[in-house]
Amino acid sequence: MENDAATLYCPNDLCQSPNPLSHKFCLRCSTPLPKRYLWAEGEGLSVAAPGEILADRYLVIDRSIVLDIRPGLVPQSPELESLSTIKPYLRLIPYRLHVPQVYGVIPPIDGRFHQEILLLEKPPLLNDGTVPQVQLCPDLITAWRDASSMRQLHWLWQLANLWQPLLSEGVAVSLLESDLIRVEGPLVRLLELHSDSTAAPTLPQLGEFWGQLHKDAKPAIAEFIHKITSSLIQAEINSSEQLIAVLDQGLAQLGRSQTLTIKIFTKTDTGPSRQRNEDACYPPSGTLVSKPPQATALAIVCDGIGGHEGGNVASNLAIETIQQQVQQLTKVPADHIDPSLLLSDLESAVAIVNDKISQRNDSENRQGRQRMGTTLVMALPIAHEMYITHVGDSRAYWITRHGCYQVTLDDDVASREVRLGYAVYREAVQQSGSGSLVQALGMSPSTSLHPTSQRFILDEDAVFLLTSDGLSDFDRVEDYWETEILPILKAETDVANAAEKLVEIANTKNGHDNVTIALVHYQVKYIEPESSLTAVIPESLPTQATDTSPRTTQQTLLTNSNAKTQVIPENKQRPRAQLPLQFIVPLLIVAAAAGIGYWFKEQQSQVATVQNTPSPTTTVQPTPDKSPIKRSLNNIDIGWVIKTTVAIPLDNKLNNKESLSPGTFLEVTNKQSNSESDSGSFSVNLKLCSQKNTPTQSKANNADVSKSSQEIILSDAQLKKYKVFVLPANQPNPCVSTTPDPVTQTPATSTQPEDNQP
Repeated sequence: MENDAATLYCPNDLCQSPNPLSHKFCLRCSTPLPKRYLWAEGEGLSVAAPGEILADRYLVIDRSIVLDIRPGLVPQSPELESLSTIKPYLRLIPYRLHVPQVYGVIPPIDGRFHQEILLLEKPPLLNDGTVPQVQLCPDLITAWRDASSMRQLHWLWQLANLWQPLLSEGVAVSLLESDLIRVEGPLVRLLELHSDSTAAPTLPQLGEFWGQLHKDAKPAIAEFIHKITSSLIQAEINSSEQLIAVLDQGLAQLGRSQTLTIKIFTKTDTGPSRQRNEDACYPPSGTLVSKPPQATALAIVCDGIGGHEGGNVASNLAIETIQQQVQQLTKVPADHIDPSLLLSDLESAVAIVNDKISQRNDSENRQGRQRMGTTLVMALPIAHEMYITHVGDSRAYWITRHGCYQVTLDDDVASREVRLGYAVYREAVQQSGSGSLVQALGMSPSTSLHPTSQRFILDEDAVFLLTSDGLSDFDRVEDYWETEILPILKAETDVANAAEKLVEIANTKNGHDNVTIALVHYQVKYIEPESSLTAVIPESLPTQATDTSPRTTQQTLLTNSNAKTQVIPENKQRPRAQLPLQFIVPLLIVAAAAGIGYWFKEQQSQVATVQNTPSPTTTVQPTPDKSPIKRSLNNIDIGWVIKTTVAIPLDNKLNNKESLSPGTFLEVTNKQSNSESDSGSFSVNLKLCSQKNTPTQSKANNADVSKSSQEIILSDAQLKKYKVFVLPANQPNPCVSTTPDPVTQTPATSTQPEDNQP
């Protein structure tokens, strides 16, 4: 029952007036009144009664839900000794669309609570607008039977994408507990995280959990889900990447039953306090684009950094370049697009933009605070998917009838501190310099750039809002999405009118900066297919493992008195393709053919040399493996040779950061199972045979190399992540010397087994 005496205090520091709980705006100053419902982890509130107010600010709604009635105050953070227990929440902040984040704690209360109670943000709730009627969204099993086939597979796809990140943080068991898995419309949301026991959960256990969903699956996918669950239980699917790929097959087939309409409208404005507009957008401001009839749809928002003849140049150069790059990528029919490759190509396109701006900075001799740069956020809808790419603090929001969700994570100091597990977000943003950027386009070469690309499955109408911080600052999107954006989904307004109102809100409620927004309205009609889907389980896949490790950055700020932001350079080295995929593949084929021809010529020359050399010292070549089992990362063994296709960062724990260059050959000297896991994972010891280039300095995570850089230990997950491939048994061993020359010779070859294509 609602507490009649409870009031909601205005968050405006200059007001703080009490208001009835039912009000959305302050009676005195008209400031929006945020209703921050929080989930109390565990059973800490079992002795509290609904209507009771704890710690003079938390109104108890029911056994595990409270409302913060003083949202303008910074919540109390957990004690330092509690940081280790909440670290999984913090490190999983990139997945906050599904994983709750820590809000604060209710401190111990004498005679009531002996320990602090952890409060989690934005629990999955159903709310009709009145406080007493708040209730949890249904769990997955309860909601399953009423969902369409597209949504059923979509839910499983989200769980599959969460498996490896949660497993890495020791909380994957949370995906096996039905009461924790809630569904809020199209989204899977977790109530809280539970720690794994001494034995980490396995994919066969996930298959058993999903097995109970088979009987209520829609007819079109019932056999498809049965095949997936049985393949998980029998270990035919032995990685989350394989599982995601199979689910992608099904979603692609169901996506053909969707009819799509997409409308995009952009708007940019200088704002009341700026003399020039350093923002830019695509399509050009005021343009409405519809697909169909347009063949492609693309929205971009850039927020320039660097003042006059700096930020505006960088943002417009970024728009021009990225638009051209994406046009090349989308010439491929939607049915032929590989999602993982497209994500990689989008990041490569952003790298090209970055280098173009950086090179212009260098050519104009711009140094330090004079360098120009820009943020970027981009939305690319393709078929039943939305691809979001971003760098900096320009944001993307996903608005459905069920809520407003920020899907990008700002590249700023506060977010970095949370991802490192050092602080709770609401505490981190209070620190000086918390909003300073750790990366932006054009500030340094692309080897130190880390754009974020994501894809989202769309199974119902939605609006994506891309915006510069001229609107997103001070939570304006969270305050006004219901009144200004939700009406688009209700057909009460259109994207053009909504965009005009949002710009007006940015100028009147904020007004401190330029403002640029793009609205992408995605409308979908879905008809259940009559034919059943067929699941094809691939034997082996190139993996696109998600890196959940934090990115370490330098602590020195590049201050810019003429810019609205500060940028911290991030120096992690990562080679990046500079050409679109359709150009890279032919070049690789030509290079491979040339390399093989050159190698055979060299081998013939070496044989002649050996025959004419008296008493040479030779190394006996091992007998080729005659096993009929095809070599792959799954059955790798001692004596096998692998070849890297991308740079592999190494950390020798002596602060000597290095990376193995692409094209490096390594020989397996030992293989051992990981005792802490029964999931079949293992580690291998590798001997460095040859490397094309000198190891480059880079940041490193989870790799261990001795001081001499000759003994390397990598896990099976890392081997897959860095897309190494095993040399076939019938290929000469590049780690074995056939001459007395002590320098290891490396034949040039690019032969790759079919089941290990990088």
